[in-house]
Amino acid sequence: MKEILSPDFKVGILGGGQLGKMLGLAAANWHLPLYFLDDSRSFPAGGIAEAFVEGSFKNYEDVLAFGADKDVISIEIEHVNTEALVTLQAQGVTVHPHPEALNLIKDKGLQKLFYQKHHLPSAPFELFENEAAVRQAVQEGKWTFPFVQKSRTAGYDGKGVAIIRNEQDLVEKLLPGSCLLEECIELQKELAVIVARNAAGEIAAFPTVEMDFNPDANLVEFLICPARIDPDIEAAAVELAKRCIETFGICGLLAVELFLTPDNQLLINEVAPRPHNSGHHTIDSCYTSQFEQHLRGILNLPLGSTAMKCPSVMVNLLGADGYSGPTRYVGLEDCLALPGVKLHFYGKSTTKPFRKMGHATVLAESIEEAVRIAKLVQERLSIQSF
Repeated sequence: MKEILSPDFKVGILGGGQLGKMLGLAAANWHLPLYFLDDSRSFPAGGIAEAFVEGSFKNYEDVLAFGADKDVISIEIEHVNTEALVTLQAQGVTVHPHPEALNLIKDKGLQKLFYQKHHLPSAPFELFENEAAVRQAVQEGKWTFPFVQKSRTAGYDGKGVAIIRNEQDLVEKLLPGSCLLEECIELQKELAVIVARNAAGEIAAFPTVEMDFNPDANLVEFLICPARIDPDIEAAAVELAKRCIETFGICGLLAVELFLTPDNQLLINEVAPRPHNSGHHTIDSCYTSQFEQHLRGILNLPLGSTAMKCPSVMVNLLGADGYSGPTRYVGLEDCLALPGVKLHFYGKSTTKPFRKMGHATVLAESIEEAVRIAKLVQERLSIQSF
């Protein structure tokens, strides 16, 4: 078996976006080159990649050819060709997360059935073949407003999710195609836990984070660590995330998004088997970043310490409303003058409204101070176009 840091040891990543870029930066600390497959080398990971193959991670032949000389294959996005991953696995390539788990997770319907089968708590739901079946269920009184509709596949960053509150929404907002309906859960908070596992069975979780959402874009706006929750809820959230990754049998990271109800019950919203937006703060605020931890997990190395160095707040840096075109950062110097602000830009050459262009992590001695400075970052930095 090849040694991990030997010159001929190759780790391939399907996807070359910002998550791939940050994985590559973490791997560079070990002088471990990563190889990427995505449509264009102009994508964020292209600028730091040892090798970047232009092709589609959704295409069987492209994934098969890319993976043929790799020792380990992983992902930065779920929606990849899993048939090719099954073939590569049979040929002796190590694939994390394994394709069986990927097939479950990238279909939100199968994901919900998995939770039901394994007694993992989540919101009540029903699967529907198409939007016509949803309308019929509403007309027959089987579902009443409000409810949440989720497309079974291809949803991300708020896309593929609709909250249907009334008859007008049923006409204007209902999503086409195969979907599921969930009851609207009354929420106290939305939480997330990033958990990691290696092939030796070692499991480690980062501290629970609290998420605040942008109501217009349905994207995380502020991410607060540690979450402002009771220690018993923190322990329960971490334990649920550990149960989740163990039940899926995944190596690498699993991001577990959770609902906390007013009576302090935890429900799984959904999961992602890869580095995740809710873990970006770990680059600056934890002893091990989520990206290094993912590499440790997929390479079966000892998992790193997940302890916090200090409280932090992460702000997604989104393209400003009303601007589309070549990227221009307005207010950069004002933000860099703020204490404890760490800016991470993804290198996307064009911006558009609400597009994820980067993130800022604010480090401070208290959550209150970090939130105060994070709001200043939001006020002072605007990502516009020329």
